[in-house]
Amino acid sequence: MTDSPPASTSPVRVPRARVALSTASVYPEPTATTFELAGRLGYDAVEVMVGIDPVSQDLEAIEHLVDYHQMPVCAVHAPCLLITQRVWGIEPWAKLRRSADMAQRLGADTVVVHPPFRWQRDYARGFVEGIADLEAETGIAFGVENMYPWRASKRELQAYVPGWDPVDHDYANVTLDLSHSSTAGSDAIQMATELGPRLRHLHLADGSGSAKDEHLVPGHGNQPCAELLEMLAAQAFAGSVVVEINTRKAPSRAARQADLAESLAFSRLHLAAPEAGFVATARGGPPQDDDLPQTRGHGG
Repeated sequence: MTDSPPASTSPVRVPRARVALSTASVYPEPTATTFELAGRLGYDAVEVMVGIDPVSQDLEAIEHLVDYHQMPVCAVHAPCLLITQRVWGIEPWAKLRRSADMAQRLGADTVVVHPPFRWQRDYARGFVEGIADLEAETGIAFGVENMYPWRASKRELQAYVPGWDPVDHDYANVTLDLSHSSTAGSDAIQMATELGPRLRHLHLADGSGSAKDEHLVPGHGNQPCAELLEMLAAQAFAGSVVVEINTRKAPSRAARQADLAESLAFSRLHLAAPEAGFVATARGGPPQDDDLPQTRGHGG
C-alpha cells in the first residue's frame, strides 16, 4: 500500500505574471517618474509608452533608467495614438520595427500596438499579415490591443481597420484592455475565454460603461477586474498585467501615488487562485469559557 501524496500546504497559487506600471499612468509627470514610483511601490516592471516625452523615445535614456532604478521593462507601447502620429516619423511599419528594436535592447518580450486607423489605408491593407511577419522576423510578440467604436451623440464610427475587436482576427498575440472593453460594451471575461492562449498582455484599468475611455482605478467601475485576474491566475497566466490608469486629474502627487498603490494592491490580491488539492486543517469550534484568558477587574 502506497501513501497518498501530501496535501498542499498553501491555499493559493500565484502565476508567474508580472505586475507592471505603464508610463501612461503617471502622465503628466515624466517617464522617469514611472521608474521611480514603480520601484518605490513594489511593481515588478514598467511598460514604456513611446509618447511625447522625449525620454520615452530615447533608448539610451530608458536604459539608464532601467539600470539606475533596477526596474526592468516588460513591454514597449508603440507610438500609435492620435497624439503620437508623428513620433518617430509617419511611416507606421518603421515605427513598429523601431519599437521592436527598443524591446529587444531592453529585454522586453512584447510590443503593444493598436489596429490602424481607417484613414491609414496602405498600413491597414496588410496589417494582420504584416504583424505576423514582424513577429517571425523579430521574435517579439506584438500584442494587438482591443479598441472600441467612436461614438458622438447617437452616431457610431468604426475608426479601426480591420476592426476594433482583435478576437475576430488571426492575431497570434493580443492585449486586452479593460477600459477599452468598458467603452466598447464588450464582455471582458468572454473575450479572454475566446482568446485563450492568444491573450498575451493585460492592461488593467476599470470603466463605467461611458463612451469615454476612462482608465479608472481597478475596482472603481463595473468591469470584472477581480474576476478576470482570478481566472488568469487559475490558468497560470505567464504574461504581464500592466496597470494603465488615468491619474491626470489627481489633485496632488500623493493622491497619484495612492491610486498607483491601490491598483498594485488590487492586482496582488486578485492575481491568485485556490491551489488544487489544498486541504485546510480542521480547527475546533469556538473557544469555551475555560479556554478564554482570564482578566482582572470588571468590564466597563
